[in-house]
Amino acid sequence: MATYQYTVRDKSGKLITSSMEAESRRAVVDTLREKGYYIAEIKEPGSGLGADIKIPGLGPRKPTLRDITIFSRQFSTMISSGLPVVQSLTILHKQTESKGLQNIIKEVRTDVEGGTPLSDALAKHPRTFDGLYVNLVRAGEVSGSLETILDRVASFLEKNAELRGKIKGAMTYPTIVLIIALGITYFLLTTIVPQFAGLLTETGGDLPALTQGLIIVSNFVQSAGWLILVFIAIGVFAYRQIYRTAKGRYQIDKIKLRIPVFGNLIRKAAVASFSRTFSLLLRSGVNVVEALDITKGTANNAIVEEALNNAKLAVQKGEQISQPLAAVPEVFPPMVTSMIAIGEETGAIDSMLAKIADFYDREVDEAVDQLTAAIEPLLMVFLGGIVGTIVVGMFLPMFQIVQQV
Repeated sequence: MATYQYTVRDKSGKLITSSMEAESRRAVVDTLREKGYYIAEIKEPGSGLGADIKIPGLGPRKPTLRDITIFSRQFSTMISSGLPVVQSLTILHKQTESKGLQNIIKEVRTDVEGGTPLSDALAKHPRTFDGLYVNLVRAGEVSGSLETILDRVASFLEKNAELRGKIKGAMTYPTIVLIIALGITYFLLTTIVPQFAGLLTETGGDLPALTQGLIIVSNFVQSAGWLILVFIAIGVFAYRQIYRTAKGRYQIDKIKLRIPVFGNLIRKAAVASFSRTFSLLLRSGVNVVEALDITKGTANNAIVEEALNNAKLAVQKGEQISQPLAAVPEVFPPMVTSMIAIGEETGAIDSMLAKIADFYDREVDEAVDQLTAAIEPLLMVFLGGIVGTIVVGMFLPMFQIVQQV
């Protein structure tokens, strides 16, 4: 008998973590399912202090979203062609380019060969296959449409990767320009300004206030510039510690939604992600309460998570999903909640959510364009202002000297 650590959810959605002695992992799964629990995680014996020591950075690269997308698409094609799951996993293990994913596929295949359901085998690798992926595969196993579910998952991951790429692309340009601006400023303050300061000091006379200020800043950057890095590190550490608390995370996520231009992009991306995820789960046969719970776990925003949790509680009471979502207009506009309400009344909420997702995908494209158009002139003005201030501060005393001569 071995001791297995497990984490499950009861019918009300409450997380329960405990342990159980059993002859095999299969016995633990059967026992927990008989009790009506939804299995989130089961840790094998030796996964704690007795586990093998792995040195960070020396193991295989973690599978990327693209790796998982390709795996899902190929897996779907093989299953639809009539190949058994184990044989499909064997082929995928040989041809995948990611070493990390290759090792995971091997372990999944071994578990499936031992009688473990595919969804439970995938659940043992939560860093690669999250709760959304596992639950969709489980729904495919139950309904007998695994190949269809895997194809939908692949399409969903492609859309998700495209959405992330748009947001990253929108953030990349201002980040690069800001880094260049800081680099130029540091170069001017540590190289050009000290040379001019030496010349101006030798000439004597009172220096303009702007020039004196630049010299003070230049001296500080040269002698105690490391303090700036310390303050930045402290700020990042404090931000992370605050974000780990429920109250801090809620307030920070609320502020993010209110940031000019950026907040609009974050909100539209959140609505697109929610709509597509929730639609996929409902189309795949996952019940509404469980689908809301899974979607909440993929929201990455405390405001959205709270709204979805309220929606889940409302559904459990027999109420509509749209009502609690309408109470958060800063995330879910009236158009979205109205379309969801219509979908609930007509019994076509999954297709309505898919339409909302498509609409907000286009909205994200427009928001990215607006962000780029708004940020570009602001950054140019910022960069020009810094360089201009330094140049004026250095040449202003020379103009005074020329006028005196």
